[in-house]
Amino acid sequence: MKRSLTVPLTALAPVSWGTTYAVTTVFLPPDRPLFTALLRALPAGLLLLALTRVLPRGGWWWRSAVLGALNIGAFFPLLFVSAYRLPGGMAAVVGSVQPLFVVGLSALLLGQRPAPRTLVTGAAAALGVSLVVLQGTGTLDAVGVLAAVAATASMAAGTVLTKRWGRPDGVGPLALTGWQLTAGGLLIAPLAVLAEGAPPALDARAAGGYLYLALANTAVAYWLWFRGIGRLSATQVAFLGPLSPLTAAVVGWAALGQALTPVQVAGMATAFAATLAGQLGGGRRRSFSSPEKNGRKVSMDLMDPALRR
Repeated sequence: MKRSLTVPLTALAPVSWGTTYAVTTVFLPPDRPLFTALLRALPAGLLLLALTRVLPRGGWWWRSAVLGALNIGAFFPLLFVSAYRLPGGMAAVVGSVQPLFVVGLSALLLGQRPAPRTLVTGAAAALGVSLVVLQGTGTLDAVGVLAAVAATASMAAGTVLTKRWGRPDGVGPLALTGWQLTAGGLLIAPLAVLAEGAPPALDARAAGGYLYLALANTAVAYWLWFRGIGRLSATQVAFLGPLSPLTAAVVGWAALGQALTPVQVAGMATAFAATLAGQLGGGRRRSFSSPEKNGRKVSMDLMDPALRR
């Protein structure tokens, strides 16, 4: 598949996640965030395991558990806690600083020094999202703020570690996605039972909503996301994240009758411009193979800043 399609295909993941709020509000039973997180993750993970028929080997058992916890198992519950406890779109505002988290972690774990333009672009993305989703006044809940920050840090760490560890030889992004969704779902399952008890009764409307979340919103979206992490820089992927709250605002306006003010429109333009700017500067990546290390050829990316020092 042409590399020029990698960015728009990866962008479909946060766009899909931006529909979660509307689907949850319209189709799903209220006040069941952990049950919803469980049905998003575990069925999708088991489906992908059945399709790929590939299990982790060796050290990839614990790596899959770590990535599954960061990207799914911890991220989903923390995100829902912050959304329920914070006013307006504050959780989305905190989440919009994820590119800056990724820049910092990339410097620590990937040896990539951040460019000043990247930091400015990340701040612009956060500002734009805040103009779109931050509304009204309200007392900030300390637990909600901590949960939002932890969710953002968890997803950022998962993105960077996914980039650092890559994939085992012969394993595609579909299998890697299945491993993480299953591991994350198994982590959420006992929390959902302890905190929310037995599953609620589901009608056809709710079943359809959960089916959409498990398949399009999770299985396909996370496959595209992890595929993109393998082909783009961690920072490029992170700068696609603001598309999620922007999509939520557009869906709310188009499907739920929520009005958009001129300030919100200006914020959307700012955040979208920052998202586009975050994809620039990577240039055309060229790879070559170094001599074998531990029996494996190591791919060397000439555009990696760590290799240009």
